[in-house]
Amino acid sequence: MHETTNISQGGTSIKNSNWTARVIGMLFILSGAVNLQAQDKLFKAGDYLNRELLPKAITRLAWRGNMDAFTYVEKDNLIQKAAADQNRADTILTLTDLNLKLKNLKQDELRHFPGLNWLDNYRLYYIDKAKVFLYDFAGSTLVKANEFDKDGENITIDEKNLHVAYTIKNNLFVVINGEAIQVTDEKNENILYGQIPSRNEFGIDAGSFWSPDGKLLAFYRTDQSEVADYPLVDIFNRIANAAPIKYPMAGMKSQKVELGIFNPDLNEIVYIQTAGPENQYITSVSWDPSGRFIYAGILNRDQNHLEMNKYECNTGNLVKTLFEERNDRYVEPMHGLYFIKSDPSKFIWQSRRDGWNHLFLYDTGGKMIKQITHGEWEVTALLDADPQGNSVFYESTMDSPIERQLYKTALKTGKTERITNTEGTHQMLASKSTNYFIDIFSSTKMARAYYLIDQKGTKLATLREDENPYKDYKIGEMSIFKIKADDRHTDLYCRLIKPVDFNPAKKYPVLIYVYGGPHAQMINNTWTGGAGFWLNFMAQQGYVIFTLDNRGSSNRGFEFESIIHRQVGEKEMADQMTGVSYLKSLDYVDTTRIGVDGWSYGGFMTVSLMLRNPGVFKVACAGGPVIDWKWYEVMYGERYMDTPMQNPEGYKKASLLNYAGNLSGKLLIIHGTNDNTVVWQNSLTFLDECIKQGKQVDYFVYPGAEHNMAGNSRVHLFNKISGYFNDYLK
Repeated sequence: MHETTNISQGGTSIKNSNWTARVIGMLFILSGAVNLQAQDKLFKAGDYLNRELLPKAITRLAWRGNMDAFTYVEKDNLIQKAAADQNRADTILTLTDLNLKLKNLKQDELRHFPGLNWLDNYRLYYIDKAKVFLYDFAGSTLVKANEFDKDGENITIDEKNLHVAYTIKNNLFVVINGEAIQVTDEKNENILYGQIPSRNEFGIDAGSFWSPDGKLLAFYRTDQSEVADYPLVDIFNRIANAAPIKYPMAGMKSQKVELGIFNPDLNEIVYIQTAGPENQYITSVSWDPSGRFIYAGILNRDQNHLEMNKYECNTGNLVKTLFEERNDRYVEPMHGLYFIKSDPSKFIWQSRRDGWNHLFLYDTGGKMIKQITHGEWEVTALLDADPQGNSVFYESTMDSPIERQLYKTALKTGKTERITNTEGTHQMLASKSTNYFIDIFSSTKMARAYYLIDQKGTKLATLREDENPYKDYKIGEMSIFKIKADDRHTDLYCRLIKPVDFNPAKKYPVLIYVYGGPHAQMINNTWTGGAGFWLNFMAQQGYVIFTLDNRGSSNRGFEFESIIHRQVGEKEMADQMTGVSYLKSLDYVDTTRIGVDGWSYGGFMTVSLMLRNPGVFKVACAGGPVIDWKWYEVMYGERYMDTPMQNPEGYKKASLLNYAGNLSGKLLIIHGTNDNTVVWQNSLTFLDECIKQGKQVDYFVYPGAEHNMAGNSRVHLFNKISGYFNDYLK
């Protein structure tokens, strides 16, 4: 689900002997993840806001242009270190000096260093209060390079010339060399320019795209005229105001999307010529390095056929379709084209066409040169190719689905090398030369660390280590292991946290935390195993905490994820019940006190488990739950369920309204009244059905809240949920 609230970072009994063959990798247990000799302090819900309990970070960390040197902010100083000389740290700019230059420009001073963006070896820019400032280290000069309207949104910066594109309401503007140009003057508020379409699906994270030379601006035009208004209400006025949103529900009228190209010199717009139905998607927008062409993936509304097309920028005409991808379930493009810097006639495309996300090398004529990576594992991040175009660097799950390691593959020979050698999760910042990497590392034994490594994986320097921010607190023992799904073949990863002061002779209540949907993986080899604050907080209160990544979750290949197609809730629930059977096999689990909690897709799973397995779960709490998928939006909903007209039986089986009469035990549902992801209608109609069925259900709303709760509201949420389980399960 494209927006989730993970509050952990948010059958019948089976005898122990029957689990011997089914529990795989118990030697894989990663206990000792947290210091078991901690002090006696316990969390309070409000500690969620205590920054001292977060792993320590290095602020504003970045490589400096093409140099093998990196910068970061420490104590209001911008520090530089050269990769080849870690014994020396140079202060290259202070906040005091920066503020002095701002004062000379008669600009507002800064309280802290802002986000800094290196343009090249000597220049960086930052944005403050709708102004773009350029600092040049060659002459130690600061200038105000550009300025845009303070009401501007959807801001895109051209990093060649520092031109700015932005939107005000539904129209698009640019500022070039200080001159504001209104690109569109659309009076119909249902037509949007320069905004992210398709509800942020398909990896789309911007509404406009500057060409490499900054001379052209591509942008989305989104026509929502036929999309129904959904009636949200702003209650924070004497008379509550209607605050409707456009919400295209599965099977209903959707957006019409086009891709335009604005030429500021000519003050002209051309639109790329996309054939096909109006309700298709335009994804993976990528500029050709020459700036003469633009590439776009055209995905049909059924989301099972993608065409990657090349267009002329000056006319919008189709040059050719480079390739097509089809799948009976769905095709989900998530990335743009990555062009090889040493040879811009070649690019890398990421695709799951062979069942796993891999890298494919193409030329700009559409010829596939080769598949670069192969195997039953996923590339999770494409980092860069070396400047010579000999090798490509990427993070992947090659050695374990719950880890991320750095790899290098030669483009000619396909020879692959693993670079990192420590079990855990590695996220990389690559220098432009790819000679060096900053490894942001986490594992069950290390909350967060920053290491400088070279291409061979040799650790050159430790920049920072924060082994355990919870060291002063009493934490339950955590383990990660695998069990088999009901097909007796598929591995399912599980995480279990024992209560603090665990006594194997006692019987404990269990809290199962579930998400279960695509684009999420709850269990990984990171600090706390991915459990985070709240689940450890609940373990301190005497619960066995259990989470299982069922089929349908991410980073395990297309078949593992897409098995839910047209039948959401079925395989996911079967896997979760396999986890319940495992829990029932444990001598220290009180099988009469099993609870379940989840949010968003996890809310759907929570209510499904409670209603479709009556008597198994004593207490459940579901936040922002999808109750009936016909009330969910087009882009996500139709990918996994098709339309209600195409798949009536699937929608009927997944609708939790049909199971309300099965409710036994205690169920708390929580919803934000202005949830624009899982609309309030879902849980309200479930309440109505419970009333009809004579079933009691507990309910709590967060007035004005959307799909997430933050800050003090999140602390309140933690207290609400934990209090409910303590009252009825503990």
